Amino acid sequence: MMRVRIKICGITRPEDARKAVELGIDALGFNFYPGSPRYISPRKAKAISRQLPPFVSLIGVFVNEKEEIIREIAAFSLLNAVQLHGEESPEFVDTLNLPVIKAFRIKEERDIEQMKNFSGKVKAFLLDAYTPGQKGGTGKTFNWELARKAKELGVPIILAGGINAGNVHEAIQAVHPYAVDVASGVEKEPGIKDFSEMEKLVNRIKEMENEIS
Repeated sequence: MMRVRIKICGITRPEDARKAVELGIDALGFNFYPGSPRYISPRKAKAISRQLPPFVSLIGVFVNEKEEIIREIAAFSLLNAVQLHGEESPEFVDTLNLPVIKAFRIKEERDIEQMKNFSGKVKAFLLDAYTPGQKGGTGKTFNWELARKAKELGVPIILAGGINAGNVHEAIQAVHPYAVDVASGVEKEPGIKDFSEMEKLVNRIKEMENEIS
C-alpha cells in the first residue's frame, strides 16, 4: 500500500502544530475563513509557520475569497498551497498561479461530474461530507464509494469528513486515498487539538502500513 499522508486541519495554536510535527504529520491547515470556528488570523498563522521545521506543508483554507487576498495571505503566512472550499471556478484557479487543492462536498454521484473541469488545474481534490449551509469541518462522513469513483479522474484524492482514529482504517481500506485530512476527529473543541487522539490516528495508520508492507 502506498503511504497515506496525513493533514491536520484547523490549527490555531503553536503547541498543536509542534505536536503534529513531532508525530510526523505531513501537512497542517490554517483556516482563514472568518465564518469558521477554527479561524486563525494571518498574523498568528505566520507566527506558527516561523516556528516549524522545513518539509512540513502549510495549507491555507479559503472560502470564496478574493484572488488578491488569497495571494497576500499565502505570501505573508508562508503557505505552500491553498485549499478552496467555496464555489471557485476553474478559471479562478488559473488566475491564482498557486498550488491549489479544490474541496468538494460530496452528496451524490453527480457531484463528481463538476470535478472533471478542474483536472489538470489542481494538485488534489479534497472530498468532504455535504451538510447544508456548512463549508466543511462538520465531523460527518459520506459514502466512500463515491470517493472511489472520484479517483478515476486521475487526480490525487484527499479524504476528509468525520475521520478519526476509530474509522481511519476503514476509510483507507475503502478508498486508498493519497491523504486523509482530519480536524474535528482529533479535537477537544474546535481549534484545540487533542494530543492523545492525534497520536492514536498516526499510530493506527502506521499499523496499517506495517501490516501490508
